[in-house]
Amino acid sequence: MKVLMTEYLRIDLDAEQWECRVCDHKIGPATKSYKEGMLVHNRDPREIHPPIIDPEKYRFTFSPDPDWVRILEYYCPHCGTQVETEYAVPGHPPLYDMEPDLPALRAQWAKREEVKEAVVGPAVAADQGHGH
Repeated sequence: MKVLMTEYLRIDLDAEQWECRVCDHKIGPATKSYKEGMLVHNRDPREIHPPIIDPEKYRFTFSPDPDWVRILEYYCPHCGTQVETEYAVPGHPPLYDMEPDLPALRAQWAKREEVKEAVVGPAVAADQGHGH
């Protein structure tokens, strides 16, 4: 059974593996952070948030200081899909954002059909009796 976890990640409960939903690449064990199996780009935050005022004239430019913040982008190592982005403090480890309880997931999904693709848009509202 495979369980959708995010837009680009799922867990194969039988193999206890994180997988890319785009290319089916096995990223790593679901008992660890999926980020350990990703390609990581440590971005300069000024690339994303350029200074609003002239950095030659002003110390504070409304742009993040790379000595205080970094932007980590996580990519599937097989297909290159960007899976996650996080703002982090330089020198600190990446955020451990998901720690699935695999036995609980197995129990929860034991009596359900596998969902291959997420239900989005009007179908979600229609399934809950709130369709328009």
